[in-house]
Amino acid sequence: MAMTSFNSRTRREEIVRRATTTGLTTVEELAETFQVTASTIRRDLAMLTSEGRLTRTFGGAIAPNAHPEASLRQRIGEAFEAKRGIARWTASQIRPGETVLLDAGSTVGALAHELRSARSLTVATTGLTALNELADVDAVHVECLGGSLRHLSQGLVGPLAEAALEKMTFDRVFLGADGVSPDGGICEADLQQTRLKELMARRTEHVYVLAHAAKLIRQPFHAWARLPRKWTLVTDHEADSSVITAFTANGIEVVAVNHEGQRVG
Repeated sequence: MAMTSFNSRTRREEIVRRATTTGLTTVEELAETFQVTASTIRRDLAMLTSEGRLTRTFGGAIAPNAHPEASLRQRIGEAFEAKRGIARWTASQIRPGETVLLDAGSTVGALAHELRSARSLTVATTGLTALNELADVDAVHVECLGGSLRHLSQGLVGPLAEAALEKMTFDRVFLGADGVSPDGGICEADLQQTRLKELMARRTEHVYVLAHAAKLIRQPFHAWARLPRKWTLVTDHEADSSVITAFTANGIEVVAVNHEGQRVG
């Protein structure tokens, strides 16, 4: 929505706020939002950069350390009820006898918890959370993809994990995300993460991205995983209808669920 009531000082404050809360901010988006010229925005960004409040990027700016990567421990308690609802609905889509691939992350870890009661299921994973959830479940056969451990995300990445993926295919793949865009795919802090997610998505016909509402149209980092044209976003009922429309307009199926795991809308 365009804003016309901002003077230069308050406009710059709003630019900093947006860069801090949503991540990457482009000149074109800001010019349209504030109904000023691109040159005016560039002058704003130059001033804010000289003050150390922003860091310039190609075509825009981001707040310095606006989104330091949170550890898995920090994320587990974030949007807990929303993640549980997402996990419950997603688990209901998995059929006995299937072979599924679970990403690292707290939301996918919640899905692993829901699978503790599964039978005749094979689960491959790159996430220590999923491994811990299923380690003592005899009815679930677990395959651990090797690799280098990222301590913050408690996930395995790198050439060993990538090589293991080449040996398997899956009925369904479930991916986590730091941010999700209808045209950009999945945003993560590290290029090794995004490369692995792209490879994971290629090993199945059914790709699910699990992300609560606060992660939608969010660009906290600069590494992206481009997804196949057909994939499903599973989010919670707090997602704004205009945001959902942005995804469905790009041909992405969106499933919004309540905290009990029931589909809404």
